[in-house]
Amino acid sequence: MKSYILSALALGSVLLSFFYDAPAAPAPLEASNLSTEEMIQEWAMEHNGINFSSNGTATEAVVTKEKSLTYKDSLFYNYYSQSMGLKFEYNEDKELLETVANWIGTPYRSGGSSQKGTDCSGFVSRVYQQVYGIKLTHSSRSMFHQVDRVAKKEMETGDLVFFRRGPGQPIFHVGIYLKDGKFIHSASNGGVMINSLYSAYYKKNFYAAGRVI
Repeated sequence: MKSYILSALALGSVLLSFFYDAPAAPAPLEASNLSTEEMIQEWAMEHNGINFSSNGTATEAVVTKEKSLTYKDSLFYNYYSQSMGLKFEYNEDKELLETVANWIGTPYRSGGSSQKGTDCSGFVSRVYQQVYGIKLTHSSRSMFHQVDRVAKKEMETGDLVFFRRGPGQPIFHVGIYLKDGKFIHSASNGGVMINSLYSAYYKKNFYAAGRVI
């Protein structure tokens, strides 16, 4: 009796297979080097349910703070806002944000200025050369004489922030201000990263902010 039931079930499954096809397992994703635009599109589809046509334009409207922004601009700022942990106003320099983000994780190397290894002034000088075509000296102390001082409360994205270890001490470190009290720099204990000016160490040693002339 038991074998009869098993045979009947087996025969039933075979017959059903003629009418219903089992869904194929999804193919594994292949590793690829995505461009910035492709990474943003992937992020948008994952987080916002946005589909793109063959020419890369969004097929659904994206709610933005600035209605005048294009879909791509909106996606760009939303992507970097989440990936960098910052709240942008949708008017920051896009090339600067993209450039510094590509440097994150670069190891620290004294005297270096490449993505194989860089120190603080090497990182800042290379970014300014890449984004603005401005040549800054490879020295945080010398850089300070190439800027106009700005008040801490008036800092804007792209301004430089300088640090020293107490009154009368020389400037020993420089970074690029981003938003929300955060800046990006090459730290000797971790390479290029984003930190807060309000953390104990950087709050204590912050000296001044400057805007490149």
